[in-house]
Amino acid sequence: MDKIEHAKNLFQEGYSCSQSVFSVFSVELGLDADTAMKIASGFGGGMARMANTCGAVTGAMMVLGLKYGSGKDKNAEIKENLYSLIREFSRKFQLKNHSLLCRELLGYDISTPEGHQIVKERGISAELCPQLVEDAVSILLEIVAQEQ
Repeated sequence: MDKIEHAKNLFQEGYSCSQSVFSVFSVELGLDADTAMKIASGFGGGMARMANTCGAVTGAMMVLGLKYGSGKDKNAEIKENLYSLIREFSRKFQLKNHSLLCRELLGYDISTPEGHQIVKERGISAELCPQLVEDAVSILLEIVAQEQ
């Protein structure tokens, strides 16, 4: 199964968009899937269901950080390259989806009980979020391929 289908399946199994995106890259980057799921677990629903940055986006940013980020070395050049890659990812995601924000992507603010209920009742996240997960993974695969 490829990464896109794997990520979409994880979302459909009940994992958040951030967990679905981050975990499909984690093992090859040296982080076991369970730990990746735990790290990404607070970013779903636009960061703890606050309807801010989409979890598929934050999951992708974590992938880029794990693959291209600087660590204890505090390497400024590596940090700038990472920021450039994150901006590239964000630009491409926004071109495909008009926004990076969960509330704008869903059309409702799920941080409110009313917005959350509407999205749930109408199946908006079940319909839209797998596509956002697919877009995030697809863009990540493009970026990783160009960086090799």
